[in-house]
Amino acid sequence: MKAEVLKRIRIERYLFGVIMAFVMVFVAEVTHETEIIFPEICALTIGAWVSEQQPWKTNKRRIFILMSLAALFGVLVVKFCAAALIFQVCLCFAFTGFILTLFKTNFVPIISACILPVYLRTDSWIYPISVSVMSLIIIFAQWLMEKYHFRPVNNFVPCEFDTKEQVIKWSKLLLVFGLIALIPFKTHQIYFLAPPLIVMFTELSNPKSPARTKPLYIVGLMTFASFIGCVLRLVLNIYLGFPLFICAAAACIILFCTLDRLRIFFPPAGAILLIPMILDKKLLILFPTEVLIGALLLSTCAILLFKDS
Repeated sequence: MKAEVLKRIRIERYLFGVIMAFVMVFVAEVTHETEIIFPEICALTIGAWVSEQQPWKTNKRRIFILMSLAALFGVLVVKFCAAALIFQVCLCFAFTGFILTLFKTNFVPIISACILPVYLRTDSWIYPISVSVMSLIIIFAQWLMEKYHFRPVNNFVPCEFDTKEQVIKWSKLLLVFGLIALIPFKTHQIYFLAPPLIVMFTELSNPKSPARTKPLYIVGLMTFASFIGCVLRLVLNIYLGFPLFICAAAACIILFCTLDRLRIFFPPAGAILLIPMILDKKLLILFPTEVLIGALLLSTCAILLFKDS
């Protein structure tokens, strides 16, 4: 296939991702239901649409089931678990590890889908319904792209997990994360460990992850994405009065251009990009700094403490 054709197809995939974010935030603003805004949707578009090869070993059915289960579990924890916030987050983290092992997949974006409602104290059923609907849109559009050769077909090969090793791995992940989280949660500075950063931590803990070869690029990308999201929210939405969906679309355009330039398609960067769209405006100034510190700490721990394959 000619280079010009490949470039046009790539740009069209980027455009679909921008439209997805635009429509999601537009619907949320029109209906005044902020629970519809699901930042991880940008991560899914990067992995399922934008990148040439899907970075996760999963299929369309698993994407829908796991995203729906994770979102539902997060809301149920908020509704019915009266424990401390750090315990609720660790419970969600452990649950996602369990179902990832059960379904033989490394589809780690479900971690953010599960933990985000706990951070935001979301107990509305709108959130899991929204996540399920958007997951269906993602997989249907991916199927269309594969059918009409806009992207390669994703052939699912289940992860070969040793159950005992997985239990040990997730127990270690939970322990390390819990220890790291003690100070941020105690001081109510939870966005040092924003949900997409927890996904990043889990991904980098895999010794076979390509992202481990460029940890500083990953930290820089996460920080840059959070900075772009905050700046556009502050300038366009808060100070100039533009609708939030304009901010989300503009942020996605900038991030996709950056990813195309760097050729590093790291899905959690898409999720951290849209987190500022749902944060209180008082948190926006410090959020990129929190992401930088959190990303440095988590990536260092992931690489140093998880070396065994």
